Amino acid sequence: MNLEMVMQELEALGKERTKKIYQSNGAHEPLFGVATGAMKPLFRKIKRNQPLAEQLYATGNYDAMYFAGVIADPKAMSETDFERWIEKAYFYMLSDYVVAVTLAETDIAQEVSDKWITSDVELKMSAGWSCYCWLLGNRPDSEFSEEKIADMLELIKNTIHKAPERTKYAMNNFIYTVGVSYLPLHDKAIAITKEVGPVEVNQGMAKSKFLDASVNIQKAVDKGQLGFKRKYVRC
Repeated sequence: MNLEMVMQELEALGKERTKKIYQSNGAHEPLFGVATGAMKPLFRKIKRNQPLAEQLYATGNYDAMYFAGVIADPKAMSETDFERWIEKAYFYMLSDYVVAVTLAETDIAQEVSDKWITSDVELKMSAGWSCYCWLLGNRPDSEFSEEKIADMLELIKNTIHKAPERTKYAMNNFIYTVGVSYLPLHDKAIAITKEVGPVEVNQGMAKSKFLDASVNIQKAVDKGQLGFKRKYVRC
């Protein structure tokens, strides 16, 4: 299938209700409103196809950009490719659920994420922290430096309350993921949640929202999910 054919298929799968949901989360035109589950049959037809993924991502159409992440071949992507993708990721559903997810399947994931975390650019920072969440929730604990992850928790403790909004979400999720999926630092993650306390995020509404990783870590513990690892990063 070529670019034009895929775009036609995606347009046919679009739903107005889904489109409005995406727009309420930050997506803007062009987009069709395709539910992620509805993309699976199309993926089975195409499988991995990096050249087509690059063409789709370059359209600027949200659904096409998302589907680009589904069919991308991460092993064929360089740091330069990921830099290009993150620059075009204009809201968190692209930065954290397309770029970060795709990056998490590469050997350069930690190296690139480390740079993004220190970038002072909101969605780069968010993608960097999110990529670590995908990594920690999928790869063996032995692949990570305990000292490094501990230092990252300390960095969050010292900076989360002043971080950009989407970065706060990703940092909070990092604490949760360490607490649930990275057993060597489960206790430290719990301690960090107590020191950090609830994290206020403002979603552009009159009423602020508060994030508290400790609540969700405890829910996971109660469900016997400590040590949980996903079999795959991408569905």
